Amino acid sequence: MFESLSDRLQGVFAKLGGKGRLTEADVEAGLREVRLALLEADVNFKVVKEFIARVREKAVGEEVLRSLTPAQQVVKIVYDELVHLLGDANVPIADVRPGPTVIMLVGLQGSGKTTTAAKLALWLRKKTGKAPLLVAGDIYRPAAIHQLQTLGKQINVPVYSEGNQTPPPVIAEHALREARLNGYSTVILDTAGRLQIDDRLMAELEEIRARVPVHETLLIVDAMIGQEAVKVAEEFHRRVPLSGIIMTKVDGDARGGAALSARHVTGVPIKFLATGEKTDALEAFHPERLATRILGMGDMLTLIERAEEVYDKDQAKKLEKKMRKGEFDFDDFLNSMRQMRKMGPLQQLLSMIPGMGQLSKMDELVDEKEIKRIEAIILSMTLKERRNPDIINMSRRQRIARGSGTRIEDVTALIKQFKEMQRMMKRFSKGGDPRDLLRMLR
Repeated sequence: MFESLSDRLQGVFAKLGGKGRLTEADVEAGLREVRLALLEADVNFKVVKEFIARVREKAVGEEVLRSLTPAQQVVKIVYDELVHLLGDANVPIADVRPGPTVIMLVGLQGSGKTTTAAKLALWLRKKTGKAPLLVAGDIYRPAAIHQLQTLGKQINVPVYSEGNQTPPPVIAEHALREARLNGYSTVILDTAGRLQIDDRLMAELEEIRARVPVHETLLIVDAMIGQEAVKVAEEFHRRVPLSGIIMTKVDGDARGGAALSARHVTGVPIKFLATGEKTDALEAFHPERLATRILGMGDMLTLIERAEEVYDKDQAKKLEKKMRKGEFDFDDFLNSMRQMRKMGPLQQLLSMIPGMGQLSKMDELVDEKEIKRIEAIILSMTLKERRNPDIINMSRRQRIARGSGTRIEDVTALIKQFKEMQRMMKRFSKGGDPRDLLRMLR
């Protein structure tokens, strides 16, 4: 998400930074490019106009133009205004006590409501320790109930259903009673969508709200539809007051204009971003983190949070000791690679590390096929070979190549790189020069 906008903005700031002292004309030229970049990213025209006006007001002044680092000052102003545009701060999900908290998901057909319901249930359980109950309230779309039940089994979250004959408002009422009786702290209602907003859809949502105390009404909106997403949000908010937005398919939208426009146009906060198809691909929306990503500064906080979810602390300590002693073997490497893949696509992870944005665009570094090929080679080794690569002679390499469907040259190259990595780890543990790692990667 935001790849094209991020590239354009970084280009603008690099150009400003190369000038040293800035004139008012330099800033104006830079702002024209920023304006074009935002419009090409499909940001709402009125939003762009107001954004540029606010940046201009702060950037074109004596204090900025005469400072020792004027380009950095302009970047700081753009960053602050981006954070403001995105909503200033994270708006947490409602937590009603005594519960249960009732969350109703609404949206058009095809926006990803049912999948997002499961993602939200898993996120609530993992992040807040809540006991969620999913409710199959979409009785009109064929297989919607079955889909939710299948997802519920995958993430081990119960699903309340009464089939497709009971009206959704009645299902919601009964589900709330079920939650109270069995101690579920959160009820997530999956409601029906339509191809377009109509009176029947709105009347049903209003009746659900009349029968049960809905604490959160979250609009699920597909980021891929661009500015149409903002129009959908405006119309839903006009008919059924929204408390938040969850943007889906943001990993497939390179422009990101909908995310930059939605909060400003509707006044409704974005609460979550769905960043992939897997049930754990949901992250809380933090304006300041997204602003740093857009400006190519990475997002280390989100990366650390993902790592903490995936890595076992005791296992990490044992691994650190082995690395310090130079005992890191192919088994450890394979486990580490698998753990890292659980955190998300490598391209996405690299983009979160400050200064690694350009590396994330290099296909040879983030090729998932290459990672699978390495995995196949390691799995074709015996346990003894993984623990002691020195014993892998030519005949063993031929066997490993046949078993993994690769060439002997591929096996030899991997063993060579792995041994080099072992040496580097040993050197770092004794205070070696980190620049050696860069030399190894060349």
